[in-house]
Amino acid sequence: MSYENILTRSEGRVGVIQFNRPKALNALSPALMGETMAALEAFDKDEEVGAIVITGSARAFAAGADIKEMAHASVVDMLGNPFIDYWDRLRRVSKPVVAAVSGFALGGGCELALACDLIVASETAQFGQPEINLGVIPGAGGTQRMTRAVGKALAMEIVLNDRRLTAVEALHYGLVNRVVPVELYLEEAIKLAQAIAERAPVAVRLAKEAINAVYEMPLQAGLAHERRLFYMLFATADQKEGMDAFVNKRPANWQGK
Repeated sequence: MSYENILTRSEGRVGVIQFNRPKALNALSPALMGETMAALEAFDKDEEVGAIVITGSARAFAAGADIKEMAHASVVDMLGNPFIDYWDRLRRVSKPVVAAVSGFALGGGCELALACDLIVASETAQFGQPEINLGVIPGAGGTQRMTRAVGKALAMEIVLNDRRLTAVEALHYGLVNRVVPVELYLEEAIKLAQAIAERAPVAVRLAKEAINAVYEMPLQAGLAHERRLFYMLFATADQKEGMDAFVNKRPANWQGK
């Protein structure tokens, strides 16, 4: 499938999606987000892909939503607009999604990175939710995911007062997995995704589901959910293969079933 606002490719078992609106600093227009979700869902269905990387450019991952497209919208317009639903659809992608972030990750761009499962940042990355400067607040998860990631006090400063986090600060507060030189950030993200993609596919998907359940369930319910997923994996060929390979000291040959 051809796209106008993104570029896609596969590297080994990793699907790569790259925003391609450089003149707009990869502002997240409805067209770009629609294409991004179409590519994500296509990679999610592709048995040859085990993990997905989303990235922008060295200058900007994504500098927010396209404000021109919503500047004159009404409440009714926004209620009927499926734009923010794309962030919910990203959450439903079953395979691990790694955000490779360099430069600006602001507003909707920051929310998109937060909705991914892991983040590899370049040394130039900046994370922020500047919506307060437009007379609004984050609407695609920024108040919720940011607070869960960095805590209430810092989230208040980020959302209420446009505090930007540097890459080093983001690493310190647990917002990102690692920080690397700008010339290596995409390579490092693909390397991380490839390492995950080489593991047992069904177990990887259920592990992601179990971790995400932490944010939606009380501890006792989460423990019960984890245990059900654990037991379910004993119905897979990969569980038999993985344990046999361990016992016989040989590499496992995962089948994804």
